[in-house]
Amino acid sequence: MINGRPPAIQRGIAGNDKRNDFRHTIDQRRHSGMTFDTVADAVSHCGLHRPKNGVMTVINTHCIYVGYDGREDIAYQVCKYSLQRHSSQQIAVTPLIQSDLRSRGLYTRAADPLASTEFTYTRFLTPYLAGFNGWALFCDCDFLWSGDVAELFALADPKKAVMCVHHDHRPDENTKMDGATQTVYPRKNWSSLMLFNCQHPANKCLTPELINRETGAFLHRMQWLDDDLIGALPETWNWLEGWSKKPSSGYPKAIHFTRGGPWFSNWQHVDYADRWLAEKTALENQQ
Repeated sequence: MINGRPPAIQRGIAGNDKRNDFRHTIDQRRHSGMTFDTVADAVSHCGLHRPKNGVMTVINTHCIYVGYDGREDIAYQVCKYSLQRHSSQQIAVTPLIQSDLRSRGLYTRAADPLASTEFTYTRFLTPYLAGFNGWALFCDCDFLWSGDVAELFALADPKKAVMCVHHDHRPDENTKMDGATQTVYPRKNWSSLMLFNCQHPANKCLTPELINRETGAFLHRMQWLDDDLIGALPETWNWLEGWSKKPSSGYPKAIHFTRGGPWFSNWQHVDYADRWLAEKTALENQQ
């Protein structure tokens, strides 16, 4: 801790004038299902927090960062709502909005024609945004949660730097979503849901400088880690629609509409589309 700020945030303030607005927002809302519009609003809720008496304490909030793409706002909203509705414990959900990260000087990569979403690379900022403290979850916005995310956090293995589902995903489609190119590469979809051990020494290299510099292959294949530091999660926590086998009973705990979901006109009849539409209706009825 440096001057009351996690090291990651302190380095950002000292090293780049554009980051000077990246500050802790001290907010005492500590109820289940908190959501934030920007990463700056969320940072004080994940890991260390400075109350008025100046004593550092740990907030027992499960911090979740969700990839955000302007083309899929409704997907993000339903993902967030389903996370909140099924969680038995306090969570803080934050969208990774690329324009916000750019305005704070944290994301400076040039546009990549191979990037299918706005969060292709920003996801790897998760440990940095969490102040390299505790555990934090990243997931794509095209997830529908039917399980309790607290059960996922309970699987955290302190010996691992990252935990994810070890898919061998080789899709047949040439396109996905709204016509984006479908690519095949080693460890495809491992990075679509990552449970980060943010304080693990092997993750300390995930600074904005590295993430803005390294290749997509390096990041998505998790090449900053030795293989034995990548823990395996059960497939139910990243169940790939169109690829994973349907369970004999019940539902996957986290359904990933990786090809495209029913918010796209050409993906209306995918598996579990009815459950996504029901969650969307429940969200609209609450508003």
